Amino acid sequence: MGLKNEAQSGYNTKRFYQEYVSGMSRERFSKELSADTERLKLVYKEAVEDIERQQGQQLPGHVKFLRLFSDLTQRLNPTRRLIFGLGSVSFVAYYLLNFFGILEYFLIGDLLLPFGFLSMFMLLLIELLEKSDVQKEIDLAREIQLSLLPGTSLNKENLEVYSFAHTAKEVGGDYLDVIETDKGTYVVIADVSGKGLSAALYMVRLQALVSMIIEKEEPNPKELFLQLNNYIKSNSKDKTFVTGCVAFFPNDEEHFEYIRAGHNIPIYYYKERDTTFKLKSNGFALGMTSTKLLDKNMEVKKFHFKPGDSVLFYTDGLNEARNNRGEEYGEERIESLMEIYGSLHAKTIIGKLQSSLESFIGSVDPLDDVTFTCIHRPSK
Repeated sequence: MGLKNEAQSGYNTKRFYQEYVSGMSRERFSKELSADTERLKLVYKEAVEDIERQQGQQLPGHVKFLRLFSDLTQRLNPTRRLIFGLGSVSFVAYYLLNFFGILEYFLIGDLLLPFGFLSMFMLLLIELLEKSDVQKEIDLAREIQLSLLPGTSLNKENLEVYSFAHTAKEVGGDYLDVIETDKGTYVVIADVSGKGLSAALYMVRLQALVSMIIEKEEPNPKELFLQLNNYIKSNSKDKTFVTGCVAFFPNDEEHFEYIRAGHNIPIYYYKERDTTFKLKSNGFALGMTSTKLLDKNMEVKKFHFKPGDSVLFYTDGLNEARNNRGEEYGEERIESLMEIYGSLHAKTIIGKLQSSLESFIGSVDPLDDVTFTCIHRPSK
């Protein structure tokens, strides 16, 4: 085993080189180049292709260039846009004057090129510093979001809960909560439409609302979802929708109530027959329709939950995870694992699922948030 010498040493060229090239690898180059290419494609689509589609005709080449250039520079604030413009003009002026052989006749001719380089270099440094500050804020937001997630495990005399959560970006839109009350335990899992910071902020608002409603009213799963739908629909400009499941496990009773709002169908392991089946129930996603219509179509179901039984809730990031061949992990693989390991403890089941998923996707990063939780009733 190699031991790292952590004693402080002087800063030298070798250390500078090691810091500079840290993290550089072929896989990372490929991943980041692909991501940057996709960003440029999106900018081109917004600046050119969408306009061409609206006008029903191709734009001339110079108009495409001007629209793309304008769209890119508008992302800079006015001061940086001015610096960028002056630097660009300096480069163009230097090469034009040099091309026509009249550079020497201008007093500031020799300063144009250094000024152009200096302005672009300063602009790059400022953008990098700002990006670094933004990244620090996102990292802080991630820490706050992770701190709001429930503990990975809950162990009671007659109930075990164990969970796994992985965000596709720095922050994610999957919501998972385990809330204990005097009457029993609520397990809530949901997926907010979209990804990234906007979905994460919505998730935090949703979590706060769920906690408040349960603490104040201890509603049944249907009442909880109807109140959440009222909240989501209260803002007419808000086009967000949320899929989710809620299960309530009463204390000292061998059943649970369950409701689904357009979410992935949970998988139930029934030990007595050593088999699995899906917990199907009707219900639109929250925010998709009025609360009155949702009330008519949302179906509450009650299931036996005896010693040795387990139920798995998950978001679509699990079954839609892909490997380097583009193949999906799939619901069939999840069901098969539940058939094999469903009688074991919740922590073991989650561990088997996590290992299977990691083995399947290999070095490919998930494109969506991956969240799943298992509830198990231990044998007496």
